[in-house]
Amino acid sequence: MEVIETRLLGLAVIAALGYAVATIGMKMASGHWTLAALMFIVLGFVAATQVEIILMREISLGALYLIIIGIETLVVLTYAFAIGEGLSGRDAMGGAFVLAGLAVISH
Repeated sequence: MEVIETRLLGLAVIAALGYAVATIGMKMASGHWTLAALMFIVLGFVAATQVEIILMREISLGALYLIIIGIETLVVLTYAFAIGEGLSGRDAMGGAFVLAGLAVISH
């Protein structure tokens, strides 16, 4: 994976957080639709896509995708744990594989 500067990494974190916020909105809507759930979904996706478009001008798609997925995985799994859903052994292993894969290709 290519080395990216701090500014681009910060933007990748914003994109990943946007996708995570949209995922949280979808979880909120899974019980029933609320304005808050809709706002999380729309704002999360709009923020993520706008920042990702900027990033695609400077980072290869493969590297960018892996960075965003790795960060988003951490955020969403933390949220799942925080709302009491916990993680099964299978969930934890899947998350660990995503993060391990990111670590392997980053060197």
